[in-house]
Amino acid sequence: MTPSETRAIVSLSLLAAFVDGEKHERERAEIKRIAEGLSQADGVQLPTLYQDVLMKRVSLASVAGELKSADARQLAYEMAVCVCDADGTQSQAERLFLADARTALGLDTPAATQFAQQAEEIASVPLAPSAAAAPAVDGAALDQAILNAAILNGALELLPETLSTMAIIPLQMKLVYRIGKAHGFELDSGHVKDFLATVGVGLTSQYLEQAGRKLLGGLLGRVGGGLLGGLGKQAVSSGMSFASTYALGHVAKRYYAGGRTLSTQMLKEAFASVTQEAQGLQTRYLPQIQEKARTLDAGKVLAMVRGA
Repeated sequence: MTPSETRAIVSLSLLAAFVDGEKHERERAEIKRIAEGLSQADGVQLPTLYQDVLMKRVSLASVAGELKSADARQLAYEMAVCVCDADGTQSQAERLFLADARTALGLDTPAATQFAQQAEEIASVPLAPSAAAAPAVDGAALDQAILNAAILNGALELLPETLSTMAIIPLQMKLVYRIGKAHGFELDSGHVKDFLATVGVGLTSQYLEQAGRKLLGGLLGRVGGGLLGGLGKQAVSSGMSFASTYALGHVAKRYYAGGRTLSTQMLKEAFASVTQEAQGLQTRYLPQIQEKARTLDAGKVLAMVRGA
């Protein structure tokens, strides 16, 4: 992909992120932080793109015109779909935007429709089977479940498919749900999303950061190339998903075990502290993350999100 195509893909993703006009100010601030943090890569000035989108200096038509190759147009569409689905099923504004994007990109194809359906399925999967029973609290088992989830999400971060990146969020939500249920709390998706937002994990912004790092590192979208020898590209994302999942799990365990008495500030501080600890652990578990990545494909990822 050319730098202009990369810029166009990021611009389309940002257009998708703001299309419904209902993003919380906290989420907008996170997206701005990400744009500034990934400020220069492969000739892409993300802060400038962010401002161009907010000031409406770019349009769907102008972005589509920059995408010359079929692969770039398909990847741009996939990222836009995942951005719209990252915080749950699509709003009416998002559905209309994606329909316009398909037309502008010349992607009114069965493959584009199938991708959108798969993404929507991931976004709408319930946190747990309706008849799930609450397990007994077993601290060691929960610790192992947290580590397993962190390794799995670290592995998903190494895969080039856009749907693999999108699956990280619902798997994190399922982990928080499981921990809450183990401590006697019946949670719904709204509560879990609020918990993630409180500790500092945005949904749309997290997807944008993970996918953006992959895209700018040349890893995202190269389906069929295996892992591109890609297990060596761990530096692209610095183990973000391993650390954030590990921290979410342990902070949730502390929060629900204590009867949900921790303040917002305490939750944020605990999450930052455990994230730092997890970043140190990531190197130790990298071989397991890499091995897990070798066993995964899009079908298995979808099955895991469903809970199969």
